[in-house]
Amino acid sequence: MIDDDGYFSKSIAAGYDASAADMFRPDVVDPAVDLLAALADGGPALELGVGTGRIALPLAARGVPVHGVDMSRAMVDRLRAKPGGDAVDVTIGDFATTRVEGEFALVYLVFNTIGNLTTQDAQVDCFRNAASHLRPGGCFVVEVGVPELRKLPPGQSAVPFHISDTRWAFDTYDVATQAMSSHYVTLVDGRPEHWSVPFRYVWPAELDLMARLAGMRLRDRWEDWTGAPFTSESGKHVSVWEKQAG
Repeated sequence: MIDDDGYFSKSIAAGYDASAADMFRPDVVDPAVDLLAALADGGPALELGVGTGRIALPLAARGVPVHGVDMSRAMVDRLRAKPGGDAVDVTIGDFATTRVEGEFALVYLVFNTIGNLTTQDAQVDCFRNAASHLRPGGCFVVEVGVPELRKLPPGQSAVPFHISDTRWAFDTYDVATQAMSSHYVTLVDGRPEHWSVPFRYVWPAELDLMARLAGMRLRDRWEDWTGAPFTSESGKHVSVWEKQAG
């Protein structure tokens, strides 16, 4: 059930960092923070979907002023409780449309968060919102997976991505609408608990068009935060669009 915190309620927020522990490892976080700090180049940054501060907190610790936007008060409460949490200003709201004061050198969305906007209109609004916060020459960065449709044989709609003795996770796809959902089943005291989050998957070329509609142009696209080349075999991409002057 959706509450005022969207799909990231108090119970989900309480276990979020543990459930995504692999994404908090230094070898995952540090390259992202390195690149984002370089793109900010001393200017302020805006994180859309700031969550519990996985990227915002270490980026702020590098001296980059960071403001966050997130719909979930429960997730933001977790951010606030962490060391350095008071250094990140946060506005509660839908990151597709919420405006904050100021002009930013960098706006960014990480870890597939663009897909939390489940319609094409909302994703287009997000690009326009990002551009409206950027100064000319500023950058909008998105990290998102490439849809894994090649893993779907005819008649199949689910792709597993985690299997262990106590946790199973899989994505379901509707190729007619680009709707997908990520499902998580966890054994708690021997009983299964299920949680799912809806997404809208989106192709790199579609994102480029959204950027053009918002007055931005693709500057760089890599496979990951280390700058590895993006290829037809890449499972995700980190893309950088630059706001055009005028």
